[in-house]
Amino acid sequence: MRKFFLLLFYLIFVTTTFAQKVQLSPSSKVSVLTCGPGEVLYTAFGHSAIRIQDLKYNIDIVYNYGVFDARGSAFYYEFSQGRMDYMLARSYFSDFIYEYKLENRWVREQNLNLSLEQRNELFLFLENNARPENRIYKYDYLLNNCATKIWDVQKKVFGDQLVFNANYIDTLYTFRELMRHNLKTNTWGQFGIDLALGSVIDRKATPEEHMFLPVYVSKQLKTSKLENQLLSPSEKEIVSAVKQESKNNFLLTPLFWFILFLIITSIVTYFDYKKNKRSRWFDFFLFLVTGLHGILIFYLWFLTDHIWTVNNFNILWLFPLNIIVAFYLLKKTPPKWISKYLMLLFILLICTCFIWLVKVQSFSVLIIPFILLLLTRYLFLYNRFSSKE
Repeated sequence: MRKFFLLLFYLIFVTTTFAQKVQLSPSSKVSVLTCGPGEVLYTAFGHSAIRIQDLKYNIDIVYNYGVFDARGSAFYYEFSQGRMDYMLARSYFSDFIYEYKLENRWVREQNLNLSLEQRNELFLFLENNARPENRIYKYDYLLNNCATKIWDVQKKVFGDQLVFNANYIDTLYTFRELMRHNLKTNTWGQFGIDLALGSVIDRKATPEEHMFLPVYVSKQLKTSKLENQLLSPSEKEIVSAVKQESKNNFLLTPLFWFILFLIITSIVTYFDYKKNKRSRWFDFFLFLVTGLHGILIFYLWFLTDHIWTVNNFNILWLFPLNIIVAFYLLKKTPPKWISKYLMLLFILLICTCFIWLVKVQSFSVLIIPFILLLLTRYLFLYNRFSSKE
């Protein structure tokens, strides 16, 4: 709803010739707003925007590159395909800040050390970029988002006068580590990210690539120089967040459900072994679930434009062909080749652990109960079917 109102406001806001008619006064200010994380997943990494103030002309505008229109019929399809259009929108500062107060999220402001000429250049660029024919851009959650746009805009406007300080951080992290810093491990959001994104995000991000997160944009602004002067040596908090106790319910977390599934699998397997039988519907469900998730990983890897979902070795333990084998396991007497297939699955689980150990891909620790339950059931089924060959 927020994105809709921002888009609507854009359409009724000042005319597109505004910047051509108004030159900022000497008392004007340009600043970068860094907003704290929110409770829902899409707000968990914070937000960045640019604010321009000029009391002489009653200007107090926020330029926000984090807006999209989800009302179109093709939006969700394009989103799943990795072809996401975001746009630059403008809003009054009072409206922008109200939302963050409402959501109990802090907002910090850094004034940019710009000359009047530089302020007007940036103002003109943003106004031109906000025109209907210019405002849309191709979104990438790690390389081209609301945070990276802050630096990109300044580079386009100020060129070589703006000097990037690569030493603004002491430790370089991988993309996955950076995302994990903002999300708790035992959450569906973090688990989903670890499941969907491939080993390509397990490389070290460059100092500039760290700026897909707003907090690193803020750090960079404090150390970068424009014409040999610090761009923004200080910041102030203009909205404070009240610290609240976490309300996480363990019964709703992935770890609880995976441990529960492990216990159920162990119990079912134990009684199957003792009674010399096989719970066919349980095997069908297990293979169907793992196969469906494997197909999703295959889809994201091979059939979309997402560049961060490739080389995803979660596909080894969530093997897509399980969805076919699930129907064979409904039969009282499955084909003889099933035992060889189960041996393949066992080898794939070992490969998953090896890939994790040598740090080719960092998997979520939450998959450990799932790996254990798969090992338990696969070994039981292998022993049962191989003994009958």
